[in-house]
Amino acid sequence: MTLKITIGPAERWLVLLSVCLAAMTMPLTFTGPAVALSRIAADLGGSPIALNWVTNAFMLTFGASLMAAGALADNHGRKRIFLVGLALYILASLGAMLAPDIAWFDVFRAAQGLGSALAFAGGASALAQEFEGPLRLRAFSLLGTSFGIGLAFGPIASGLLIAAFGWRSIFVLVVAVASAILGLRTIRESRDPDATGLDWAGAGTFTVALASLTYGVLQAPQSGWADPLVVTLLGVTVLCFVLFVVVERRARRPMLDLTLFRFPRFVGVQFLAAAPAYGFVVLLVLLPIRFIGIEGMSEIKAGQLMICLSGPLLVLPLLAGQLARWIAPATICGVGLLVAAAGLVWLSLTPSIDVALVAPLILIGVGIALPWGLMDGLAVSVVPTERAGMAVGIFNTTRVACEGVALAIVMATLSGFTAAQLTARGAASSSDASAAAQLLVTGNVGETARHLPMAGATVLVEAYETASDRLLIVLAVITIVTALVVFLGLRRASAAEHEAVPLPACQEA
Repeated sequence: MTLKITIGPAERWLVLLSVCLAAMTMPLTFTGPAVALSRIAADLGGSPIALNWVTNAFMLTFGASLMAAGALADNHGRKRIFLVGLALYILASLGAMLAPDIAWFDVFRAAQGLGSALAFAGGASALAQEFEGPLRLRAFSLLGTSFGIGLAFGPIASGLLIAAFGWRSIFVLVVAVASAILGLRTIRESRDPDATGLDWAGAGTFTVALASLTYGVLQAPQSGWADPLVVTLLGVTVLCFVLFVVVERRARRPMLDLTLFRFPRFVGVQFLAAAPAYGFVVLLVLLPIRFIGIEGMSEIKAGQLMICLSGPLLVLPLLAGQLARWIAPATICGVGLLVAAAGLVWLSLTPSIDVALVAPLILIGVGIALPWGLMDGLAVSVVPTERAGMAVGIFNTTRVACEGVALAIVMATLSGFTAAQLTARGAASSSDASAAAQLLVTGNVGETARHLPMAGATVLVEAYETASDRLLIVLAVITIVTALVVFLGLRRASAAEHEAVPLPACQEA
């Protein structure tokens, strides 16, 4: 039984509005710096790895701390964690806006990710306490739609702000302030009365493992996979993940209940959480870099194209929530991911002409938007309501951790493909190609041309575009495999199934 105060229907929907406003701002934090990356680099400088951390610092701390944030919300109060997270998020955004160099900027980006994790986990687990049954699915569909609104309008809004006021203006987050004020007035405090404190050992080992993995994957293209630092980081990753499993199996009330992985539906939900990472989220970073840095589009034009990709998230998540009354979620999610994979293949075959890009981008967005509206509702249905914070933490940790790791892996893969293309075209020797590719994948064609005086800008652009198209095929294959696993994991769940997966007796409250 959850310790909470019952509120009326009107107040309940105000709580939803507060959490949705917070969810709407987070995609702005994610997509904005990607659109502004070339201007940030020109203003603050930084190596290719430092520029990669503009995005990965946020994703790393967000993903690594979500499970711990969910446990903190259950232990210390959902409202408290929600408001503390928003306060940290707002302060870190101001710090990023005023950062004097790339190092400080990356630090504030990491702080933004931590604040986002606290706010998202606290807010989402608070929603799970106020809504039950079909209303819960509807509430979480609205939460997904709010996130979609931020994704849809984030690139174009960032482009307009950058054109009018400079890149620092994208960190003025009025909506986040409004969310905090509304949440302070409407959210009632609730917590898990059976909570026994945060699983610090589990939180620590998981966070170190994920940080080491991301850092190692980012460092490998520059230093090589046999570099002692890279080998050490990957070794620490394996060791900490093993320790995490050992700790969680022995804990009386673990942060992650590993026995849940016995249930196919739970496994399917985790694969569903990871699905958008390779089929959609990485494109939110890669495509603005390609459109603006490589192909010379304006920030506004790139933002308009990105709306084609993320625009379907404005409508289809709500529609998917309604369709789930008649069509099994397994079918909706599986078909959606296959549609996204088809869009990725189409995009890889499409020339970089504005009009030609619209259709494949829309198809990818449609494919991802169909399961998007079901994800959060399915996540909180796999554990009892009292442990909603854990459910939110597990699901979103899987989602965001996969996004952060996917970004690191995809950037490293794109760099490798680009280096191979530079070598094949005679633009660089094998020894110079790796460093040049690292620079080129950040969208800096001019600086790359200065490092490779024998290669013209046209050759560099063609090498990048060929590498990018090959990467899209790889992403499509990953998305197809994920679609099959998700369908098989969720196929037993009917559209009306909302009961929790039972916990083992030792875990029941």
